[in-house]
Amino acid sequence: MEVILRKKEGSSPFSFVFKDGDKVLLKSENYKAKKSALNGIESVRKNSQIDSRYELKTAKNGKFFFNIKASNGQIVATSTFFNSEEERKEAIEKIKKEAPNASLKEEL
Repeated sequence: MEVILRKKEGSSPFSFVFKDGDKVLLKSENYKAKKSALNGIESVRKNSQIDSRYELKTAKNGKFFFNIKASNGQIVATSTFFNSEEERKEAIEKIKKEAPNASLKEEL
């Protein structure tokens, strides 16, 4: 698993994704500052280890996803959509296992 810090044009250019190979598992909101995005990555690393920080959701299209929340209740990352609850569960287990030590790559 790796974390990719991205920068695009705009007033809040920084964001990140947690990827497993070519598949994006988690994506962040957009941040105005690189330091804020890096703090978001650290928040995901830490909060991904706490079961109560996972918010399991079902989209209007019937797909499954989840949010990872910080201790203050703010969403720090949202997963991509999964076809089944089992796929979502497998992704959560992978994130719990690998996110804390995921390598960081910057695409700035």
